[in-house]
Amino acid sequence: MSTVQDTTNASSLYGRSTSTVVKGSAEDTQNRFLSLLVAQMKNQDPLNPLDNAEVTSQMAQLSTVQGIENMNSSLQAMAASLGTNQMSQAASLIGRTVLVPGNTISPAQLDNVMGFELSRPADKVTAGVYDASGAQVRKLTLGSRDAGVNVVAWDGLTDAGTAAPAGRYSFKIDAVQGGQAVDSTTLNLGTVNSVSQNGQGVQLNLAGNTSVGYADVRQIF
Repeated sequence: MSTVQDTTNASSLYGRSTSTVVKGSAEDTQNRFLSLLVAQMKNQDPLNPLDNAEVTSQMAQLSTVQGIENMNSSLQAMAASLGTNQMSQAASLIGRTVLVPGNTISPAQLDNVMGFELSRPADKVTAGVYDASGAQVRKLTLGSRDAGVNVVAWDGLTDAGTAAPAGRYSFKIDAVQGGQAVDSTTLNLGTVNSVSQNGQGVQLNLAGNTSVGYADVRQIF
């Protein structure tokens, strides 16, 4: 079930919306400026009147301030709209399996998938599977791989050819191209239970009490 906060009554809690506050601030600034300008003109020295260039400069500064406030208001509205759209898109992933950054794996079917993302092609890639104590139980030779996302399945066996006990394991990817190490990011599968939003943006809450950013999804199954 998605976690979506209802914000329809947010404006009533504060008496007025953000856009109203921004608009009011801009209008107040303009009114104060015009009042001061009129007062200056009324009380100016006839022998030393206000300089036209100075007045023009002040009006240009006011216009710049108003433009910045209007732009900020537009950006805030755009950000709110994007956040709403992302929440709607993320909600469609509930119940789906996604490939996201992580390095956990299990010998159980559907949990035995190892993913990794290479920054560039590699002519030699190996994957090591480790138990909870950190001991390596299996080493897989994956050969050459292209840049980007790659997915392989662990057969659930140890190097001795026996079935690995049930439980959670971790894996590590080593990739080399022409003798030089290739940067890689490990990826694992996760089932989306719900979605939420915080200061970091839209989050996918996965089975196992882990969360990842919506933008971190590499593949959807």
